[in-house]
Amino acid sequence: MNKKVTQSLLAVAIFGALQACGGSSGSGGNEEVVEAYACSTEVVETSNQLRTYQIMVESFVSGDDSIGHGTGYGTSHHNGDLQGIIDSLDYIQSLGVNAIWLTPIFHSEALDGQDHWADRLDATGYFATDYFKVDPRFGDLDTARELVEEAHARGLYVFFDGVFGHHKNGLIKPSPSGRLPTGESNPVSYPESLDFYKEVATYWIKELKIDGWRLDQAYQVPTESWAQIRKAIDEASQSVTYTNNLGQEVNPLGYMVAEIWKGEDDIAETGYGSKDTPALCSAFDFPMRYRIVETLAVNESSVGGRNADWLDNGFTTHQAYPSHAQPNLMIGNHDLVRFGDLLQRGNIADPSDEEYWLRHKAAFAFQAAYTGPITLYYGDEIGDQVDGFAEKEDNNTCAIRGVCDDHVARSSAKIEGVTVTLDSNQADLKQYVATLMDLREAYPALSSGSRNNIESADDKYVDVKQSGDEQIVFALNIGNELQSLSYTESQLGVSGALKDLISDEVIQSENGRFTISLEPFEGRFMIVE
Repeated sequence: MNKKVTQSLLAVAIFGALQACGGSSGSGGNEEVVEAYACSTEVVETSNQLRTYQIMVESFVSGDDSIGHGTGYGTSHHNGDLQGIIDSLDYIQSLGVNAIWLTPIFHSEALDGQDHWADRLDATGYFATDYFKVDPRFGDLDTARELVEEAHARGLYVFFDGVFGHHKNGLIKPSPSGRLPTGESNPVSYPESLDFYKEVATYWIKELKIDGWRLDQAYQVPTESWAQIRKAIDEASQSVTYTNNLGQEVNPLGYMVAEIWKGEDDIAETGYGSKDTPALCSAFDFPMRYRIVETLAVNESSVGGRNADWLDNGFTTHQAYPSHAQPNLMIGNHDLVRFGDLLQRGNIADPSDEEYWLRHKAAFAFQAAYTGPITLYYGDEIGDQVDGFAEKEDNNTCAIRGVCDDHVARSSAKIEGVTVTLDSNQADLKQYVATLMDLREAYPALSSGSRNNIESADDKYVDVKQSGDEQIVFALNIGNELQSLSYTESQLGVSGALKDLISDEVIQSENGRFTISLEPFEGRFMIVE
């Protein structure tokens, strides 16, 4: 379907402008009228279906032995490139995801005499010098174009990583139109640099037809500037089309998601803006991510042991957000410790234990039942972890060995049929994740439905998700004992039979009551028939 963004400019007077029209505040009615730019309903609805696979480019897969940074933070080979991603697209598609996010691929030129720490930082791409050129250690423009086109042919959206709040001081290159950021480099000065970064954001949509941006350290950009960048991205997305996997001519999606690694109040203030003046429309759900790991593993500070009510509590954080907010749930990323390593940090389970794999499945099941877009970090779908790493390392010595908490997850990708052959546990978890992704695609109640929490206490968590006439009961056991749950039809708010969407078991109501059994750490998705 050829998408048309339904965005519109809503002229709204804020901060006393309405009163100014009546001549109040002694200002003579000269207050500036701020134009609010609404979030597109169609983009939001489509984005709820996003199942994004995050790729840390330099640590992922080497597809061209002649290029690569060869250094970086983390334990990987540091020779990842765009060709390696192209080589892995069949595997990525097999996971049931429908989007990929690439960490920055723009040129990062070295300063004369810079030390090895700066070399490592250059490999991440997060302090670029030329936003309009592909880093030759990752590939070239033709390879980037091939990657985007191959992904689109497989039904995968492509998101680039937008670093619009900082750049490498002293070497930043002008845009094709001759613009440069003005003022400071970290954080960047706004609004002085706004036109430069609007050009960056729109250039790659027009040049390669990418589908949007993940926004690094989004709090560095003022909310009023985000609204203008978002408007420019929407307009650019409507100006071009590409052919998708169904043979349809479509516009790039134009999705933007903010990284604000803070609590819900800061995410609301620096990312979403207000109800009347929206800034960004989507941001990663860091508060909920921490509740998942603290319930099923431990967090990076070894805090864990939470009950199911802590998962339910995570949804209360959304009350801090304006109505247009669209949280995006991840379990890990390139700055966090992998879930598998957190299980070991908490002395809970290691890869030789069945519980290690069951807890992974429980975490993914909860993510699969989440309303809104979700993101998977490469390797987590096979329970990857770093051998010999569990305890928090000394920050004075960990960087050389690549085992600091903020980069240890940047390990070499294990891609079935490309770099490794998966063992039975890895293959089983991968298949389970693919099954969950297929469920999210097939049943809108999971990705877009309203949520009614039935129980969240001790080891039991139960929601009823609903979209239109579709109702799905999601039940999760977060403990290592068999659970038998019993609810009346009125408690669940449903009538009829429940059919398990994975096992096909049908659970009939007996005398108006359902009995649902849950194996240790099992998540069940049951549609109301």
